[in-house]
Amino acid sequence: MHMTDISQALDLIRRGTDEILIEAELVERLKDGKRLRIKAGFDPTAPDLHLGHTVLINKLRQFQNLGHEVLFLIGDFTGMIGDPTGKNATRPPLTRDEVIENARTYESQIYKILDPAKTLVMFNSSWLGEMKAADLVQLAAKHTVARMLERDDFSKRYKGGQAIAIHEFLYPLLQGYDSVMTKADVELGGTDQKFNLLVGRELQKEYGQRPQVVMTLPLLEGTDGVNKMSKSLGNYIGIAESPEEMFGKLMSISDTLMWRYLELLSAESLATIGQWKHEVQQGANPRDVKVRLAQEMVARFHGAEAARRAHESFVARFQKGQLPDDMPEVELAAGGKAMVIPRLLKEAGLVESTSEAMRLIRQGGVRIDGEKAENPGLEIAPGRVHTFQVGKRRFARVRVV
Repeated sequence: MHMTDISQALDLIRRGTDEILIEAELVERLKDGKRLRIKAGFDPTAPDLHLGHTVLINKLRQFQNLGHEVLFLIGDFTGMIGDPTGKNATRPPLTRDEVIENARTYESQIYKILDPAKTLVMFNSSWLGEMKAADLVQLAAKHTVARMLERDDFSKRYKGGQAIAIHEFLYPLLQGYDSVMTKADVELGGTDQKFNLLVGRELQKEYGQRPQVVMTLPLLEGTDGVNKMSKSLGNYIGIAESPEEMFGKLMSISDTLMWRYLELLSAESLATIGQWKHEVQQGANPRDVKVRLAQEMVARFHGAEAARRAHESFVARFQKGQLPDDMPEVELAAGGKAMVIPRLLKEAGLVESTSEAMRLIRQGGVRIDGEKAENPGLEIAPGRVHTFQVGKRRFARVRVV
């Protein structure tokens, strides 16, 4: 690779990346001109991938575009332990059947982004399942309890008197050993995985290998704009969801979060996104930019024709009544609990009283995301932003928190 090529490659690699440890080592490997092995591990804890997962998968695709090989490692063995990262209690392990079923669905989803010709799907049970007790003891001897307790979540639990099971210490070691077995040149993971990724680097040194470069990527916020995208929190956008559902969820995110999604998910250049931001600052409607984002994401996972139809469907449902550009955005505090519609409408300033709200709901005068609200007892869960319409002229985007 020429220095100009390396500089361009680094610009692409750095985009949306939190840290590269150590970047100088990555540059050296790029200069060697050899095809690098880029590893990322996925624990099959849930069968469906969401846009949060694709931040990392998009980066893998960028490495493929630069000519490198991706090791898509499914942690079918470690998934039965349960990754303790970020947990304040021991996580229940998955059964073997759950792991296999979840892993099977991954393969059909990742090729919507990755190039199959440059992707090696691996299962870590193929080596971890063969380990004998003596092998495990030998591996455990290469790390100390003090180093383990440097990890933030372990440290907090230990100081707080909360249980840490011995098998949870094994998880970072086994993930690190995966890097030894795959001879990874680079390993990618979320910012919450930094400790585990660095364990891999240390273990490679112990086994006489050139230590992997560690790259961390941000955790994408979900549709609520607060918590990381997660199926359990209900703030996720699944890549296997219908085109209409995906389009609608993307249109529901806040204007601020839209820029974050564009940087981490879009294939548009940063220069183009910067131009759009400038246009919005000059008075252009941010909704038009959000439409571009929604169209790109739906086209990526369902095709251009599905994206066109999803856009038409969205316009038919939401814009025939012409949603106002200056619609207020309201956040209602409910202590993380659901809120019944009449109270929500009153607190959002869309009605004078809860009794008026109930009357209007019964008369068909209230819409949520373009659909008539027919049940006055309906509860709105915290997290997602919903568009509420009362009568023909009162609108608000509301999020319960």
